[in-house]
Amino acid sequence: MEQVLTSLPVTQPFANRVLGTPYVQTAEQLQTLQINVGLRCNLACTHCHLYCSPARSEMMSLETMRHCLRVAQSNGIKRLDITGGAPELNPHVPTLIMEASDAGMHIMFRSNLAVWDDEDYSAFPEFLAKHNVEVIASLPCYTQDNTDEQRGDGVFGKIISSLRRLNALGYGLKPELLLNLVYNPGGAFLPPPQEDLESDYKKILLEQYGIVFNKLFTLTNNPSGRFAQFLEQSGELKEYMQCLELGFNADTLPMIMCRTQMSVAWDGTLYDCDFNLALGLRANVRENIADIKGSVPVHDIRFSDHCYGCTAGSGSSCGGVVV
Repeated sequence: MEQVLTSLPVTQPFANRVLGTPYVQTAEQLQTLQINVGLRCNLACTHCHLYCSPARSEMMSLETMRHCLRVAQSNGIKRLDITGGAPELNPHVPTLIMEASDAGMHIMFRSNLAVWDDEDYSAFPEFLAKHNVEVIASLPCYTQDNTDEQRGDGVFGKIISSLRRLNALGYGLKPELLLNLVYNPGGAFLPPPQEDLESDYKKILLEQYGIVFNKLFTLTNNPSGRFAQFLEQSGELKEYMQCLELGFNADTLPMIMCRTQMSVAWDGTLYDCDFNLALGLRANVRENIADIKGSVPVHDIRFSDHCYGCTAGSGSSCGGVVV
C-alpha cells in the first residue's frame, strides 16, 4: 500500500477559514449519495487521490449497495453517483443500477471509458443507455500525448472509441442521455476557466473526431493520495499548497459538495466526500451506512488542509466549478 501523505504545508489551517461561517455543517437535505464501489481499476493514474490500480481488491458487496439505496430513499436523496476505481470492475454494479433505476433515481456513472475496450466490460454503453444513466467520462485532455501521460499509453485512443460508441447510442444528443466529460490538470496548477475550456473541447473533439458531449467539468487536482505523493517527490508540494491557499474563495463555501453530498466507501463507511475517504477522515455520523435506520443527521463537516483544493478560484466539485 502506498504511503498516505497527511501533513500539508499551509500558513493558515483550512478550518480557520470556515470557523464563524454558517457552512461548517451539512445542509438539512442531502441531494446526492456518492457510492465508491471499489478501489480496483484498470488504470493507475498519476493524479488519483485513492491509489486505485489493477492491484487493488477492495469491492463493495451487494448487501452494502442495497443499504445505500435504502438510506437514499428514506432520506429523499434523488441522485446516485457511482464511482471507483473503475466501477465496471465490481460485478454487482449492474444490479445496483437496475434497482436504483426502478426506484426512480437519477444515476450518474463515472468511467475512465478505457475499460470498455476489455471484452468483459464492452456491453456497458448499451446497458447504461437502456437505463438512461448519465455518463461522466474522464478525458484529461483533447490531445493524445497529454492524456496518455496522465493515464497510460494507448488510453486516449480507447477513450475516443468509447465516446464514439456513446454518441452512436444517442449520448450527448438525446436529452435523456447525458454525456459529460471531466478535465484534470496535468500538473501542479489550477484548471483554466471551465467555460473557455469547454468551448475548446467541443470544437476540437467535433472537428477531429466527430464527437459531441453536453458539459465539461474542470476539477482541481486534490493534494491527496498519489497526486500529493507526486508533488512531494517533485518538490512542488509547498508551491502547490500556496497556490491553493492564496486562491481561497469564500464565495465557494455555500456550494462546496460536502454540504449536500454524502460519500460511502466500498465497506460502507461514511465520509463527507471522496477526498476525506482517501485520507480516512470519517464523517461525524454513524460509522457505517448499514447503521443508519432513519434520517441522516445534520452534522459538522470534517475539514482539513486538502479542502483548499475545493475552494480555490472558482471552486471544484464532482460537478465542476461551483461559482
